[in-house]
Amino acid sequence: MFTATTGTKSSRIRRAAAVTLTTGVVLAGTALTTAPAQAVATPSIVAKGGYVMNNATGKTLYTKAADTTRSTGSTTKIMTAKVVLAQSNLNLDAKVTIQKVYSDYVVANNASQAHLIVGDKVTVRQLLYGLMLPSGCDAAYALADKYGSGSTRAARVKSFISKMNSTAKTLGMTKTKFDSFDGIGNGDNYSTPRDLTKLASSAMKNSTFKTLVKTKSYTAKTVTKTGSTRTMAAWTNTNTLLSSYSGTIGVKTGSGPEAKYCLVFAATRNGKTVIGTVLASSSVTQRATDATKLLNYGFATIG
Repeated sequence: MFTATTGTKSSRIRRAAAVTLTTGVVLAGTALTTAPAQAVATPSIVAKGGYVMNNATGKTLYTKAADTTRSTGSTTKIMTAKVVLAQSNLNLDAKVTIQKVYSDYVVANNASQAHLIVGDKVTVRQLLYGLMLPSGCDAAYALADKYGSGSTRAARVKSFISKMNSTAKTLGMTKTKFDSFDGIGNGDNYSTPRDLTKLASSAMKNSTFKTLVKTKSYTAKTVTKTGSTRTMAAWTNTNTLLSSYSGTIGVKTGSGPEAKYCLVFAATRNGKTVIGTVLASSSVTQRATDATKLLNYGFATIG
């Protein structure tokens, strides 16, 4: 009797334990399947302004003072290139003779340059490389002089800058104004991280522009005024992300006393492109660090 009672009690205990264990497993399984994914922490950047978006959809992924106007430095040259590439019947192999005024301009402004030689005949394609890789203000001047309209150089430059502003308006860059062809402004050259990202996204639809801004190094062979061929020193792209961040496809650096250190950037991974801008970072190294943080965040949140 005692044995039978004990056996019955033991069976009940075993069944209760089994139910408890099973319930525990079910509850644990439920907890595992319903726990929310760990949120990606929003990065902190040194740059005073920043913006990132999904290039395919235009969806905003990150903002920091994204609509605050600031000096843009040589990121202005994205628009310079876009205006040139939008010319009807554009001949990239057309030759432009380098004038002394272009050289004098970069010397007077202590500006970045492609070291173009006065008297050389340089193709438009080469000028675009000189514009976008070493950020040549001499190349920018030559392009503005060629593609502006007017009987004088001053008129042509003014006309070209007008085209830049008209294009900005067409793109909906409502907080942007250009008063120079290269970013060396006269007190009225500004944009925002959101506007510059919008500009870059549009410019990247042009295959020539896309090729330019992902090129790390380029060597031009120009024709001298005596008709001989000159091999220029190689132009190196100032965008260090092309070497440091896998998938980088562009686009343009900028700097200056007022602009500080700027970078418009884009990268593609797993078929998705993240594009963005940082303005007024503290150094060449820091702007790349800021951009890297934003790219990583963009790819983590792009969906």
